[in-house]
Amino acid sequence: MSKESSRPHRVVMLVEDGSNPFEMGVATELFGLRRPEIDRRWYDFTVCAATPATRMHAGMFTLTDVPGPEAADRADTLIVPNRPDPYVPPGPAVLDVVRRAAARGARLVSFCTGAFTLAAAGVLDGRRATTHWRWTALFAGRYPDVLLQPDVLFVDDGDVLTAAGSAAALDLGLHLIRRDHGAEVANTVSRRLVFAAHRDGGQRQFVPQPVPAVPDTSLAPLLDWATARLNRPLGVADLAAHAAVSPATLHRRFRNELGTTPLAWLTGQRVALACRLLEAGEQRLEAVAQASGLGTTTNMRTLIRRHTGLTPDAYRRRFTTGERRNPPGCGAARRAG
Repeated sequence: MSKESSRPHRVVMLVEDGSNPFEMGVATELFGLRRPEIDRRWYDFTVCAATPATRMHAGMFTLTDVPGPEAADRADTLIVPNRPDPYVPPGPAVLDVVRRAAARGARLVSFCTGAFTLAAAGVLDGRRATTHWRWTALFAGRYPDVLLQPDVLFVDDGDVLTAAGSAAALDLGLHLIRRDHGAEVANTVSRRLVFAAHRDGGQRQFVPQPVPAVPDTSLAPLLDWATARLNRPLGVADLAAHAAVSPATLHRRFRNELGTTPLAWLTGQRVALACRLLEAGEQRLEAVAQASGLGTTTNMRTLIRRHTGLTPDAYRRRFTTGERRNPPGCGAARRAG
């Protein structure tokens, strides 16, 4: 979505009988609401349905007066319906829409069990994907040609992106905004949502321990302390010392509370800071590497490419105000985390 583009990027969400209203709400919130706080062209968002009257999950309401499935033929990004009952296959009209979208090179997105819809259409064969942990065994048995990643929040495989669960739809949606518009815009949207700005796709889907009645916030002061000192040579040992725990205990707490490791979290925060500095127009890569705590320009180049699929120079050209270009090509492979 560049300022030179003659039209905004079209996002279309397709729903069918039994679709979950939450996922539809997530897509509407992220891509359909006006963003006056963001000075750029936003998405053109449409909900369409396979039938004139679509009974949503558990009969909560019936969706009417929305465009038919032909509206999806104009989508640059197509979000497919989830499967309320993965044992029931998608309807032929839905599969036809997905296959046509794939054939013309549209970006395909699924939330939760929507991966079953993509797989049934045959567009996931040989591709990396994920789905809700509850259905991974069924998915793997039914679609053995899909490279299932069962324990991550979402997977970005270039022009096909899959989120693990309903809440992970928010993570994937913000990831798409970050991919299209850059880290600062994604942070602005996340602040409006009062949601975590960035949870890496490779984080675990769920924490096996029961959630306590009063959530343990013991890491919050440490995260704030570290975020304010990213330019310093902090390591895991420094984080553990500040928290007055052993590195092993700190590692366990990060795994339990954040679903990631201290080093992965620290690296992700530093890469995000480096991206924001590049977006702000900082020309000196050495200065960005030092200010973000990534050390050398070589290390920064490696990590930014790993996280964004772009070199620092390409990222800055694409996302610096006034110089924005089209988002990364849909065929570009992207890491899940």
